[in-house]
Amino acid sequence: MYTNDKTKKVIVGNTAIGGGAPISVQSMLCAPAHDVEGNVKQALALQQAGCDIVRVSVPDMQTIKTVEALKNAISIPLVADIHFDWRLAIESVAAGVDKVRINPGNIGDDSHVKEVAHACNAKNIPIRIGVNSGSLEKEILARYGAATPDAMVESGLYHISLLEKYDFDNIVLSLKSSDTKRMYDAYVKASEVCRYPLHLGVTEAGTENMGVIKSAAGIGGLLLRGIGDTLRISLTDDPTREVEAANKLLKAIGIRQGGIKFVSCPTCGRTEIDLIGLAHAAEERFANVDKDITVAIMGCVVNGPGEASAADIGIAGGKDCGVIFKSGKILYNKVPEDKLLDILEQEINKM
Repeated sequence: MYTNDKTKKVIVGNTAIGGGAPISVQSMLCAPAHDVEGNVKQALALQQAGCDIVRVSVPDMQTIKTVEALKNAISIPLVADIHFDWRLAIESVAAGVDKVRINPGNIGDDSHVKEVAHACNAKNIPIRIGVNSGSLEKEILARYGAATPDAMVESGLYHISLLEKYDFDNIVLSLKSSDTKRMYDAYVKASEVCRYPLHLGVTEAGTENMGVIKSAAGIGGLLLRGIGDTLRISLTDDPTREVEAANKLLKAIGIRQGGIKFVSCPTCGRTEIDLIGLAHAAEERFANVDKDITVAIMGCVVNGPGEASAADIGIAGGKDCGVIFKSGKILYNKVPEDKLLDILEQEINKM
């Protein structure tokens, strides 16, 4: 399993980030901040979907009720997202949050940063510094001329120095941008100079279609280089889709195991069954099977037991029928197309 042991280990509730801990998946609640019931329902759905850490917006004091309700309802760590009002961070800590996300540059003067650092230190609660390319400090933008990766890293290091000045080093850093290349370059640079865990993400990535592609390119590329300790795939969608996409990404690059890994060919003129429909139906049918196996759904014998021989089990199509193969060897021949998934399921259940 992938772990990044180059960074400091930070403990968020019952979950570790960095220092060799497994990569954790995060998401954020999008129900109205004062809708206690709606936020609890959404948080429980995220927990069920496999979210490791959940974040909630805390825009005012009334939202502390939502924070308290969430802490009583979920078993995964809760992060308070704070902007501008440092007192909200203090109240969130008192309400029991497991981490605070702030930008030290937008919560007022140094005395406010000091108060937040001391409150978090007293309860051993980490702070995530959230740098965003769209809201860098004016003096940094003036120096670099734009929100370049170097500018983002300088901003992050500056904010880290503010917390370190008050003997606080329980820190996670994020350097997000809606530009995938800019985000990627910023994290690469940060990994060379920062000892703190990195929270990966492409912010404002868009709807699921493009957002998943941008995130897979940026986040996946960084993870394959050994950079990153926790992540969020940000989508303009139901947040459970973020978690599903993140878990699929981690499985696709071999960081997480468990559950079926599907491989299927893109079809060609040799295909004589409804391979596209079959592949989608297989993913849906076996979505909750918790077996660490690879299942191949292939269009013909050319791409079947031969090219997919590394699969634990699979289907290869023929003319209105197919074969079931296991580790490259055919188990069943000329199975009617409408029976392929039934027999495949029987064999998977035996494994």
